[in-house]
This record gives sequence, C-alpha cells and structure tokens, in this order.
Amino acid sequence: MSQVVSYAREAEIALVTIDNPPVNATSHPVRAGLMDAIARAAADDSRALLLVCAGRTFIAGADITEFGKPSQPPSLPDVLDALEALAKPVVVAIHGTALGGGLETAMAGHYRIADARAKLGLPEVKLGLLPGAGGTRRAPRLMGVKPALELMTDGAAISAAAALAAGLIDRIAQGDLLPAALGYARELLAANAAPRPTSAIVPDMEGLDDAWFAARKSALAKSARGRTAPQRIVDALQIGVTLPANEAALRTREMFLEMVSSTESRAMRHLFFAEREAAKLPADCREAPRRAIERVGVLGGGTMGAGIAINFAESGLSVTVLETDDAAAARAMDRIRGTWEAARAKGRLDDAAVAARLSRVEVSTDFGVLAPMDLVVEAVFEDLKVKQDVFRRLDAICRPGAILASNTSYQDLDAIAGVTARPADVIGMHYFSPANVMKLLEVVRGAATSPDVVATVMELARRIGKIPALVGVCYGFVGNRMLQPYAREAQMLLLEGATPARIDSAIESFGMAMGPCAVGDLAGLDIGYKARSARKDRPDDPRWFRIGDLLAEQGRLGQKSGAGFYRYEPGSRERLPDPAVEQLIRAEAARLGVVQRETSAAGIVERLIYAMVNEGCRVLEEGIAQRASDIDLIYANGYGFPVARGGPMMYAQTVGLSAVYEKVLSFREELGPLYWEPSALLARCAKSGEPLP
Repeated sequence: MSQVVSYAREAEIALVTIDNPPVNATSHPVRAGLMDAIARAAADDSRALLLVCAGRTFIAGADITEFGKPSQPPSLPDVLDALEALAKPVVVAIHGTALGGGLETAMAGHYRIADARAKLGLPEVKLGLLPGAGGTRRAPRLMGVKPALELMTDGAAISAAAALAAGLIDRIAQGDLLPAALGYARELLAANAAPRPTSAIVPDMEGLDDAWFAARKSALAKSARGRTAPQRIVDALQIGVTLPANEAALRTREMFLEMVSSTESRAMRHLFFAEREAAKLPADCREAPRRAIERVGVLGGGTMGAGIAINFAESGLSVTVLETDDAAAARAMDRIRGTWEAARAKGRLDDAAVAARLSRVEVSTDFGVLAPMDLVVEAVFEDLKVKQDVFRRLDAICRPGAILASNTSYQDLDAIAGVTARPADVIGMHYFSPANVMKLLEVVRGAATSPDVVATVMELARRIGKIPALVGVCYGFVGNRMLQPYAREAQMLLLEGATPARIDSAIESFGMAMGPCAVGDLAGLDIGYKARSARKDRPDDPRWFRIGDLLAEQGRLGQKSGAGFYRYEPGSRERLPDPAVEQLIRAEAARLGVVQRETSAAGIVERLIYAMVNEGCRVLEEGIAQRASDIDLIYANGYGFPVARGGPMMYAQTVGLSAVYEKVLSFREELGPLYWEPSALLARCAKSGEPLP
C-alpha cells in the first residue's frame, strides 16, 4: 500500500483512506495506491469497501501538473473501472469538494453519502477538457442526460442538497461524516445490498435523438467564444449513453487525451496556474503582518461605488457608503437594495439573505462616519484633483493604520498618495464594472505603499471573491495601458477604410467578448474623450483617436444617446450600421490624407492584438507587471480576452514571438515608427528563443 492510500478494517468493512494533501488530487501515487487497495479488498473477507479522504476535502480533481506528460499506469479510468467492478458494495463518503476526477471516482462507487456542506461538480470544461475517466458515461446514468450535460458544460459545482435531488448521491450525512458513512455501510450489509455499478444503469433516452444532441452543440458553439470543449462534451456524452461501455470508454479517453494536447486546453491550464501564481506575494511582503479589516467605508455610491459596497457586504463585511447629499444617498441605497431584490426575484436569494446583507450596509452624508473604518475605498469621479481633495480629507479624519484605497482606473496613484501624510497606507484597488460581478481586481502598489498594506489587500481580495493581480503605477496600470494601443489601432483602421462593424466582427470572431467600437458605445464615448482631453502626453498626431473624438463632440456618445459608432433604436442595444458614420470617416480620412484600403479580418486582428502585445512587453520591461502570466490573467478576467487563447502574452507565444516581432517590424516599415517601435523585451525574446518572463 502506498503512503497516500491506507487500508484498515472496521469489522466487516474495508476502510480505504486517501491522504494526499492539500486537495487529495489523483496523482500517480493515489491511483497506484487505490488500485492496490481494490485488489486487497477483492481478496480478503471484507464484505464492503468504504472510500474516504483525509484532510479538508474529498478528491478535488486530477493532478494538473501531470497533464501533457507521459502517463504512468494505472490510469484513472482503469482504477475506476476496477472500483466499479468490485464484487462487494462500495460506499463513497464525500466532504469538501468532489470535483472532476473526484466526482468521477465517487460515481464509480456503488453508493454515495455526502457531508451537507459538500460541493460536487465536473469543471473540466474550464480547462478546455471533458471528464476523461468515465464521467460522460456515469453522470447521465445517475442524474439524467440533460442535467448531466448542463453540469459538464457549465462547469459549476452544485450543493449536496442539489446532488441528492438530482440522484448524484444517495444520502446526506447527519452529524460527522465518517460515523455516518460507516453506519450507512452497515445498513447496506444488514439489508444484504448488492453492488450497484453505475455503468449498468440504462439511461433514459426519451426524446434525445441525434437532432437533440446536434442542437445542443449548435447552441453551445454560439456562446463558447472560440472554445470547442463544450461541443466535444456533447459528443462524448452522446457516445457514453449510446455505445457499449468498453467502446465508449475507449472513444472518450482518446478524445480526452487529444484535448489535453490542444492549444485551447494548454491556454486554459495556463490561466489556471496564472491565477495561483498571481496570488503569490513579493518577497518583501510575505512575512508582513496583516491589518484587520472588518469595517469598510466606500466613498461614492454611484454605479461603481454601489457595486463595491455590494461586494463587501456579500462577503460578510460591514460597509458604510458616503454620499454628498440625501438624494444621492437614497439613490445609492436604491442601487444596492435593487441588486439584491432582483436576485431574490430570480430565486437566487431568500428573504433572510437579503435582510442579512442589507443589515451590513449603511449610507451616510456625514464624512465623519469614515473616521473609525479599517479600510476606505474611494470611488469618485475620475479626475486627479478631485481624488486628491478626497484623500486630503481622508488623511485628516481616518484613524491611524487605516488603509486608504483608490479605485482609480488610470490616474497617478503616487500623486494621490503624495497629498497625504501617510502614503505608506495608500494603495490602489481597481475594480472592474460591475464591481460586484467582475472577478478581477488590479491591486496597485505605489512607490511608498508599505508591504503590510500590500499583503493585507491581496489577502482581502481573495476573501471578497476577487482574483487579485499586483501591478505598479503608470497611466492606466496594466489593463487600461495596454488597451490604449489596441483601441488606437482600431481608430487608425477606421481612417484606413475598415468600418466599425468589420473591425468588431473580426475581433469578435477571434474570440473577444466585444469589439472596440461596440465597447466604446457601451461605455460611453464621452468617457474616453474626457480622459484623453486631460492627458498631457498626447502624441503630435491629428489621427490619434480622431473618429472617437469627433463622434463625442457631435454628441454621439453611444448607447446612452442612441448613436455612437453605431445607431440604436429606442430601448434596443442592437448595433445598426450608420451610413452617416461611414461618411464622416471617409471625409475625415480625406482631410487627413489617409489612403483608404481593404484590410483582411486576419490583418485587423494582427494590428489590434500585436499592438497590445508590444505594449505588454514594455509593461514587463518597466516592472509594472510582475510576470507575463499576470497580464494574461488581467485580460482574461477583466477585458473579455478569449480564455481559449490564454491571454495576449500566451497567444503571442503560441503564434511564436519571432513571428510577432517580424510582424511588428513590418508594421513599423508600413505605418511608421511612432507607434510601432518594437519593445526591447520582444526583440530580445524573439531573437533568443526565450519565453516572456
């Protein structure tokens, strides 16, 4: 028996325990140990086998670090087939999370009991994979084809109660899990219960013909944004419920191994590890003490401020929102309450949950209420002077040791901190809208921000359900700084003859959630116009964002005015091409002497994405981002970059840095060096073959 799998006897019950911290992943030692335990149970006089896991969770999935490497037998499918074939009842006890290969292991057992707080799921789709150890055969037999397909293509975990209702488990433990599981096994023995192999269940296929599966694939293809895993899961599930078990197992395993080596899965696994890497603190922050954060103030109750307050309150923190007057305070409270009441109307929250969240929120017009707060987040108008005035007042009133955070998306955090007598306590917390929904949080470390403030806010980010990425100070930090050249090239392409619809279509086909013109219309063209107008470093180039500026000056602000790059019918968000915009672009191109021409969809994508990549390399050179994977994490979680491509820096490395570099050089030759001088880092890595740091 291996060290990570132990075998003991509880009278007639063989107790097999997996102990492979931290999450009992099904690495090779676990698989080998479990196969040995199954063989031992088959040979001895035990009458049942109970499988449990030590530590804080059941098997939370496979060992992802083994993916892409030569497989060491036994494979997980072989182990689970042996478990299911055991000629005595197999009971599986689940606590914590049973995810991916963990749930596949549980489904290979004959009977399942779970702790009431357990979560179960098949999240392989989030790694560009399908359940590869029998999940596509067993899940539809236990819970039905339609619910199983939803579980696999959504990738979200479900509660023990939902799993019980679906037939995925047989019982929820009352009290401690191990005694309850032993008791369940004894009940089964007393009743002379036989093994109950999941694969022997005949699935209900009523109404589920080839056309039904084809329709599901088509629907998923429309929402997948370049991902193929959801559609492959449909294929695998159909195979799993229509072919003999041995053939289905062979076919789905082949599909799984093919997907492991795909660009899509490599990209999504890259983002999985990027999230874990980004959570690591710089060396000077690792041992820093954490400041206690229980009371939070939010300065500003507009859309962003209300979202930030909601996020804190939903995470169990007490929140005080400060507004300028009673009317603004009432609007802020209405925004917050309305969000939770809408969730209640959809059945996502009950009355008690809404009441509990509301009890944690206070809205005030008295600046003095911020004095005792542990953390204050400023979410006021995006203007440096306004923010500096706010921080002067916060500096005067907040208690010593309070953390003062700015939600600025591009202003100079050091200039904000510099107006206080405590710049070490100042940090950036750049939320993305809607703040209570979007997972990304850019944590901006200023020149004077102390290590304990960094450590506290990074830890707090995870506490409130965010994915933190630690960045340095520059205009726009990482995300918005890199967005500027991306948007700039879209504007240049407009002058060169590409229509808004053609640009957006090309980049959306690439996988971006929305094209740059559509994003501008959604956000409001006046937002970018005002930000650009305030910049002191505008290039001496009359083409620079010329079309966006003209539209804003004409009052075409996007969806909110019914016209921007596109026009919109009242009450509709459908983008309608506008001949007036196309005429304006042609006239302005002629005035500026820009020759219009045809650009392919691939050429549009290269212009936009490579401009972003080149700027990303500069961000790395300057130390604004710690690592290339942090940039990818930011773009996948904050800017709609397709996860199947792994983020802009991963995509560049997939294409090949030398190929990207050569294309940047060709753009410099064709378009001039003003915007297309290759970064030193890109040049070095392209020539040396080194990966991006």
